[in-house]
Amino acid sequence: MSPAASAPAVRVRKVGLRFLIRSHNAPATVHSGLVRFVKNRPPPREFWALRNISFDIPRGSVMGIIGANGSGKSTLLRVLARIYAPDEGELHIRGKVSSLITLGAGFQANLSGMENIQYNGLLLGLTKQDIDRKLESIVDFADLGEFINAPVRTYSSGMRARLGFSVAIHVDPEILVVDEVLVVGDAKFRKRCADKMRELITKGTTVAMVQHNLDAILQMCDTCMWLDEGRMREIGAPYATVKHYLEEQGLPMIEVPADITRVADAPQIGAS
Repeated sequence: MSPAASAPAVRVRKVGLRFLIRSHNAPATVHSGLVRFVKNRPPPREFWALRNISFDIPRGSVMGIIGANGSGKSTLLRVLARIYAPDEGELHIRGKVSSLITLGAGFQANLSGMENIQYNGLLLGLTKQDIDRKLESIVDFADLGEFINAPVRTYSSGMRARLGFSVAIHVDPEILVVDEVLVVGDAKFRKRCADKMRELITKGTTVAMVQHNLDAILQMCDTCMWLDEGRMREIGAPYATVKHYLEEQGLPMIEVPADITRVADAPQIGAS
């Protein structure tokens, strides 16, 4: 096996991401800087959303990310999807990435669902031939009925998410970045999402996923990271990490899935 083939799909080393919190929501302009100087207002405050994050995700493995609201989970996914560029550290992504973060965010409101499939497919790197070949499958999976020909501005948020999920999973990604997608739509559609996720995982897609559903973490993931206030609290086998996370909150461990042997025995995947 060549070094490139054996290299992890995702390598993160000492990554940090900061935001500037400005007083009174003032824009960063020359004028605002002069006003701060004259009125002696404090400069913007630094807020580090992520700090000193290091891990590897081997090709074909699934890493779950857990933590309380505001711990930096979704922010980390946006770094992996290259929506945010880290302010410090190194990020190496080897493979074609598809993100299921803000589903349907790139849709054009005045175009129909069908037209948006073609528009977003091109943005995600599909050729016109690829889109034509996958079109029927995308439409069937979204299951929007006659609304597929209606303008997206008439869609509910759930309908937009269903169409967004359907387009994104048909890109055939090598690396999939997922933020709570398994809560999209009704129970029937959520099951279809979960089944499709399992199918992609079985095919060897590398996955980084944020989930509040800890059952999904235990059933799907090879390793689990616990984030706490933007820092990595623990990374390792899903069962142990989830157990420690729940213990800190004073909650009992959830029922162990039937296939826990696979995830409980998974090796730790951390910085070397």
